[in-house]
Amino acid sequence: MIVIGIANQKGGVGKTTSAINLATALAATGSRVLLIDLDPQGNASTGLGVGQHARERSSYDVLIGQATLDEAAVATRVPGLDLVPAVVDLSGAEVELVEFAQRTHRLDEALNRAKTRWELVLIDCPPSLGLLTINAMVASDRLLVPLQCEFFALEGLSQLLSTIERIRARFNPGLAILGVALTMYDRRNRLTDQVAADVRAVLGKVVFETVIPRNVRLSEAPSHGLPALIYDHRCSGSEAYIALARELIGRLPQAARAAA
Repeated sequence: MIVIGIANQKGGVGKTTSAINLATALAATGSRVLLIDLDPQGNASTGLGVGQHARERSSYDVLIGQATLDEAAVATRVPGLDLVPAVVDLSGAEVELVEFAQRTHRLDEALNRAKTRWELVLIDCPPSLGLLTINAMVASDRLLVPLQCEFFALEGLSQLLSTIERIRARFNPGLAILGVALTMYDRRNRLTDQVAADVRAVLGKVVFETVIPRNVRLSEAPSHGLPALIYDHRCSGSEAYIALARELIGRLPQAARAAA
């Protein structure tokens, strides 16, 4: 089981859109995939068509020990893709988790106890570097970082990289960056091209070749409770996520590539 955290402390970078569509693309390869919604806003849950009424157990319950991952996971409309939904109670989880001795390892422990053996687990992190994101990083084997093609992108990235180094040093020495995915790319905007060039100059091959364009269909899909890959698999955004999933699989350990 390979666990991939999708993280960026900055909001509005396409993190949840990436989580939903990559999970869908990976499930389409025949892998058993679990997406854990760790964002109190619950956008990944809504985007996969899992309404509030279907969220009897959630990632909040998992973190505080009131449910296992197997109990909290629900099937989605995407074959092979399960979801651990999020509820608004997650917004107070960081305060509650302070009382636990192993508060940074709650999600990691839950994954280790999971009876259902998913082959790939994706975690949609909140747009912050608090205790929820730290739990995700401690539990993850790899991190995928969506990065919006805008002027302040590299500033936020340096803070995230610093946090990753601290997590490696204290809790999870095996944590590695799977890659940085450039999102919201607009070829009509010269600044977008310059930001993309700057990111590649700084990070080199860590940056995925595939870029995710600005695309109306990507924005529309969540309102229908569907991943863009199902809502309109021929749109430029869907095609980009399919290509990104191929790259992602190529960077996974050999055993995980074989499963996918």
